[in-house]
Amino acid sequence: FSISTYNKMWTDAQKDLDIQLRREREEFLQPEKDRVKVFKMLAISYIKYIQIFRNLEMSHDQLVHQQKRTVIRQVLDGVIGRILEMKKEMVELENSEFHYIDNILEDLKLLPVDTEVPIPRYFIKENLEVLQQREKVLDQILLNAGLQTQKPVKAMTFEEAIKIIQVAERARQGRCRAAFMKRIYLEEKKDRQTKLQVQMGPSPDDAATCIQKVWHGYIQRKKTEKMREEEMIFLGMNLPSHLKAMSISQMRAGQVNTMQGEGQARHEEVFIKDKLKETEGFNIKETLQDQISQCFIECRHIIGKFPDYPAEGVGGSMAILSQKTPEQVAAELDAKKEMALHKKAQKEKKGKEEGKEKVKGKKTQKTGKKEEEEGWKMAPSNFLSIMEEGNSQYKAVWQNRDEGWDFLQDHDPELIKEEKREEVEEEIRVQVDELMQQKLENLKLAVDGEKSDKRKKGRKSEKVRAAMMSLAHRTIDSLYRELVEEGLLIKAKTVNLSDYVGEYSYLGTTLRQVDIEPMPSLADVRQLIALYGILPLGSQTVHEKAPVVKALLLAGPAGVGKKMLVHAICTETGANLFDLSASNIAGKYPGKNGLQMMLHMILKVAKHLQPSVVWIGDTEKIFSKAVLKAEEEMNPKRLEKILPKFLKALKAQDRVLLVGTTRRPFDANLKPFCKVYQKIILIPRPDYASRFGKYFKRFLLWKHIILQNGGAITNLLNISCLAKVSDGFTQGHIVQAVQAVLSELRLLQMTRKPLRTAEFMTSLARQDPVYKEEEETFK
Repeated sequence: FSISTYNKMWTDAQKDLDIQLRREREEFLQPEKDRVKVFKMLAISYIKYIQIFRNLEMSHDQLVHQQKRTVIRQVLDGVIGRILEMKKEMVELENSEFHYIDNILEDLKLLPVDTEVPIPRYFIKENLEVLQQREKVLDQILLNAGLQTQKPVKAMTFEEAIKIIQVAERARQGRCRAAFMKRIYLEEKKDRQTKLQVQMGPSPDDAATCIQKVWHGYIQRKKTEKMREEEMIFLGMNLPSHLKAMSISQMRAGQVNTMQGEGQARHEEVFIKDKLKETEGFNIKETLQDQISQCFIECRHIIGKFPDYPAEGVGGSMAILSQKTPEQVAAELDAKKEMALHKKAQKEKKGKEEGKEKVKGKKTQKTGKKEEEEGWKMAPSNFLSIMEEGNSQYKAVWQNRDEGWDFLQDHDPELIKEEKREEVEEEIRVQVDELMQQKLENLKLAVDGEKSDKRKKGRKSEKVRAAMMSLAHRTIDSLYRELVEEGLLIKAKTVNLSDYVGEYSYLGTTLRQVDIEPMPSLADVRQLIALYGILPLGSQTVHEKAPVVKALLLAGPAGVGKKMLVHAICTETGANLFDLSASNIAGKYPGKNGLQMMLHMILKVAKHLQPSVVWIGDTEKIFSKAVLKAEEEMNPKRLEKILPKFLKALKAQDRVLLVGTTRRPFDANLKPFCKVYQKIILIPRPDYASRFGKYFKRFLLWKHIILQNGGAITNLLNISCLAKVSDGFTQGHIVQAVQAVLSELRLLQMTRKPLRTAEFMTSLARQDPVYKEEEETFK
């Protein structure tokens, strides 16, 4: 049943993608002047792609069939990249990172939860063994270095110990005496009652009245509790009983997911590849050698000399064995040599062209006006070809395929053979290239008396290697260990992005219509973190081709969850976390050379063990206008000039993200500050909708934190009241208030003394909220 369900989900996603690709070819190629119409068109496509993304991700995660998952993965990466391209266009069109599309959702009959960007589970699943091994190594290094965080044991004086023992003993004696007096009182009461019953005799009417009172009270309480529960369910403030308990079907689904995970882990293609090598490897090797030898002889007869063997970067023997004549092959090899000379000539012309830039600048202004007159046009995409290729592959192989014979749905051996045959040929070709290259040199030496000039090139490369930096000879393991011991590479907390609880803003479009810019909601922040931080770091294909953000700034008042989001990025992608906060690097690697060496080490480890996140806490101190006297020893500005060079060293293939967090961005020099951080995300305090939402399916902030800390929700605890009273307080304030109330003793008392609203209000009142003036400064 599950296989057919996820197959259907994949089929539906491919149909929607086919329609969307047709729309792309028809609508986005035409220029459009109306910006409102353009944004609506982009927003609808963005929503459609997210729905396709959700279905593809679910089917990729749940299907066991290896070839199907490979095809889905290709399309999935293409869809993720296209979503990021759409987001870039929407940001440039509106000049805002946050978009309010509630009116479009209403037209499409969708809920905000349907547009939530999912986190692909293969980010972690495919690298689970590596991540688990890395975590063990990190724990061991921290343990050996004595850096493992443990609760400090406070020494106690002899007098304090005696005082604690005396207090405990007096309390014990008091409890014993109270229990003894209670027992005496109950015995005396029982004696008095028996004497009265002997004197007066039992009364049946009194007994019946007593029983009736107890029974009517019990029945009425049950009815009232049931009515209140039904009302709370109707209002969406409580879960229905059938949703609270995990049903048998859900448990069965969990078991099926486990079995599917085990099925996905089977690598049958390795066995098929080895078998192909055994059966067909010798024939492939002989055929390649004969073809290359024949090509050498033909070239010698026609041109008069043996050709140069193509380098591995050009394709090796593939360049010789392409369907071309020997003259064409030799001509192409000569043309590549001439291209190098032609490039030198072009560099000389650049100086003359720079003098004509001013004249060209005027022309570009005119063309800019023409573009404005023509209207908006979609920028070219790097992912449409990937999606179209995956779509055509689906139509050719999987759309009308009869799978009735494949009961297990784990793999198709014939398809694996076709894929692995190419890999086997490529591996054998590399081996043949080495043999035939040596054979060609021997032939040249024997027939023409020529010698290879590769030794000279080898000497040049040795000089280049000798000029490399001093750290090049060190292993990644030793650099990793040093960074951990110095406290620059830290262990990320296990926090998922879904733990950052917050509701969607339902009044965004309405406020913008009356020229009021709404504050972003926590759901909007969660979306941006997924788009700019998690999706590019998780997929190599997306990172190389999509519009990627190298540096991201999270700005907001204390306690809104900035550090939590940094740890969530690491958890969802399995990234290493480097801490370059000014307070953390103070006194480490002093001087300019020491700083360069530190960043070089971090860059080397981050690139080799990617994905990686480099975090700078209180990043405004690096770009501060004036350093406080108390912070002069810390020297927070030492990273200011070197950070742009650090970002410049990151290439498209390097999945490394710089994340800064700040609670006072207005203290920094804005020009260098904004030059380093490409994207700045404002994280506000939670509004009422985030503290108390409408949908009971979503964990609310108060409820989530209380349950997370071991509390129990009862009818005596009014969460709606808490959400209203906590206006102006951040998530950090709420967490502190809950943790202050839910001590170990209070958790033990909860069964006989349920939680009440007043307990949390008292704890919350001791903290300072975020005032409007500070919020306006952030705006």
